[in-house]
Amino acid sequence: MLYVFGGVIGGYAVACLWLCWQWLRIPKRPLNHLDMPPDFKISVIIPVRNEAAHIGVLLNDLERQTLASQHFEVWVMDDASTDRTAEIVNEFIQNKMLNLQLVSLVNAPVSSPKKRAITEALKRASGQLIITTDGDCRVGERWLEMFAQTYLETGAKLISGPVTFLKTTPTSVVEWMGEVAQTIEFASLIGTGACLLEAGHPTMCNGANLAYERAAFEAVGGFAGVEQIASGDDEFLLQKISKHFGVEKLYFLKNEAAVVSTHAQDSWQGFYHQRIRWASKWAVNKRLATMLVAVWVFLVNLLTLILLIAPFYENVVPFEFCTILLLKYVPEFLFLRLIIRFLGRKSWDCYIPIVQLFYPIYVLFFGLAAQRKGYVWKGRNLR
Repeated sequence: MLYVFGGVIGGYAVACLWLCWQWLRIPKRPLNHLDMPPDFKISVIIPVRNEAAHIGVLLNDLERQTLASQHFEVWVMDDASTDRTAEIVNEFIQNKMLNLQLVSLVNAPVSSPKKRAITEALKRASGQLIITTDGDCRVGERWLEMFAQTYLETGAKLISGPVTFLKTTPTSVVEWMGEVAQTIEFASLIGTGACLLEAGHPTMCNGANLAYERAAFEAVGGFAGVEQIASGDDEFLLQKISKHFGVEKLYFLKNEAAVVSTHAQDSWQGFYHQRIRWASKWAVNKRLATMLVAVWVFLVNLLTLILLIAPFYENVVPFEFCTILLLKYVPEFLFLRLIIRFLGRKSWDCYIPIVQLFYPIYVLFFGLAAQRKGYVWKGRNLR
């Protein structure tokens, strides 16, 4: 039996080392001075619902962009907010110089509110490069300049950007631990998605920091075929564009200036529904390779959990058990360390093993929970 455990987890160790190699292979894109074509424009699309606490800060970030204002526009798509979101955006329009438009969407039942918001924005937007982010995000002043440069230099059809969680000032140990755990776990997803994209196997990206050519979106029919799935405005579009144009037209933007920061969930309920929403994309994904990876990751973590609890029943700690566990944890640690350091969390290396210890429980729980249909997001019941 231990040979089976060792074989499965040994394969996982090789995969983690392969991810490390792929991450180091991704070239860090320098920020160069680039003369923009006079007619070049970016359309930033921000679907929002009840983001009064955050939208003003994001708009301030966009007003401070180093990219010349004539080269970008901002569309805030308000999905029937019940707070002051629309009022704050309107005040910004009146008092600031940002090329900003607010569109209030009808409060109608739809399968995927975010896909509807993006589709409606594209009917109005004039940019040839589309960039999406969320209303609770923060962006650096060179964010748009980095995307513009990458697009103009490469002719990319889709550019995936890095995302992390904001550094906050937690008021309790529990909040601090939650922020650390979520940041490290999220880093694994961002890093894995970047490495698979670099290797020519695009699987994951994040709509909080995603750019694609408008013509490419139209060429693949937008969200047609996946519009009934509540989530997946990012990953399903990634797969459609990859299939149509080829992986050589897809890029990961590896530069700290391109990082988008968002808020970690501050409650168990919010965390639960967010992770169910993410996991639901895997549950409905019909690509054989994606399904096999999901099953494999689930199996690796199931075996890891068995290895962790087995000594308590045997009242011993066999050398073989420890060896197999180290075979999983050491390569995994090395990969996570690379990603969190890129994301500006160099001092968090020591917390990685703690997150690794509890990660198998997390994977098993949400892997099973995602099989049930439906979840609550932004006050709506979605499927």
